[in-house]
Amino acid sequence: MREYLLTLCVTAAVTYLLTGPVRKFAIAAGAMPEIRARDVHREPTPRLGGIALFGGLCAGLLVASHLTNVGKVFEMFNEPRALLSGAGLIWLLGVLDDKWGVDALVKLGGQMIAAGVMVMQGLTILWLPVPGIGNVALTQMQGTLLTVALVVITINAVNFVDGLDGLASGMVCIAAAAFFMYAYRLWFGHNVEAAAPATLFAVVLMGMCLGFLPHNMHPARIFMGDSGSMLIGLVLAAAAISITGQVDPDALQLFTGSEKAAVHATVPVYIPLLLPLTILMVPVIDLFLSIVRRTWNGQSPFVADRGHLHHRLLEIGHSHSRAVLIMYFWSALIAFGTVAYSVNSASVWIVLAIVALSVVGLVLLLLPRFTPRAPMWAQRIVPPRYRRRVLPATEPAPAEVRPPLGTGVSPANGATAIGARSRFRERDHAPSGG
Repeated sequence: MREYLLTLCVTAAVTYLLTGPVRKFAIAAGAMPEIRARDVHREPTPRLGGIALFGGLCAGLLVASHLTNVGKVFEMFNEPRALLSGAGLIWLLGVLDDKWGVDALVKLGGQMIAAGVMVMQGLTILWLPVPGIGNVALTQMQGTLLTVALVVITINAVNFVDGLDGLASGMVCIAAAAFFMYAYRLWFGHNVEAAAPATLFAVVLMGMCLGFLPHNMHPARIFMGDSGSMLIGLVLAAAAISITGQVDPDALQLFTGSEKAAVHATVPVYIPLLLPLTILMVPVIDLFLSIVRRTWNGQSPFVADRGHLHHRLLEIGHSHSRAVLIMYFWSALIAFGTVAYSVNSASVWIVLAIVALSVVGLVLLLLPRFTPRAPMWAQRIVPPRYRRRVLPATEPAPAEVRPPLGTGVSPANGATAIGARSRFRERDHAPSGG
């Protein structure tokens, strides 16, 4: 664990330190596109944050290769080299898109090429665990097509969710933490060596996101751009493919008794990780809803709009920070809930906790529809928006405002009448408060 913590810290530190100079370089290079109709920020912000993320990835893998235990991954497996090759291609494509813009179909083709390069170097799905049957071996063509599809889906899911400050990096960091917990349990808890690459990929991805988040939280000083969102999406897909298609369920017989029992024991995580639909449930749902919405409206699926989940959270009244935190909450609930359920699927308490937290999440979603007010004794300790508004007390109007017709008016009575009329005039024009 200490070597993983060292790798995490080095990756985060390098990413954090590189982001400042990268921001200055992006400004000097003119990588600051104009505000678009679908953007939520108010002033041009530099992109190319993926340069710092890629630097953190390289630094993390370099340090890990020289460690005693983690370094064995580079000797036993070719997957780290495959990841670095695919990451380099997708990162270069993203840099070109951040600076000059690249057509959507060209980016899709580049994503497929990067996935194909990783497949050629051994990072591919070899078999699928099927409940009740066991592991089903895939042909080379089937494994290649499935691997490429998973990489493209994950990259675009992360790219689509990158619409608010700190949203994509935070959600991917949560997903990477869930991956790390599951993979570390398989490798060191059950001595499954095939889970070692996924464990390394997950901890490096966590460091990349943690190092970039301080610069990207609202209000963001720099955006990761496509060079960053596609990069972290590819690393996340590589971890999912490695732990799903490379870990042989036969090895799990050490702690489950048989191959079929092993598959059944890992169904809560194995089957979801195939797409991967649970760890990235929120961005994947957003991806497919966007495709359906744009196709239904007669638009191209690659045309950007303001219909994403995070845009809808802003429209119903959530603030920028609250919308990001709500997306974090649901991502963490689904990711860590799935990992907890895979560890002990027979526990009723885990299911009850997930249901209770889901109710909390629904309340948070509906928060703008009602404004809770704190009791009077707590007025000084709660934010101003939760305090009760107390209307200022008005003076009672005099019984007689104007003097009777035909009578003389003394200076005192005249002053009283004028003051009363002025108070009524101010009260009539005062804005109504809630």
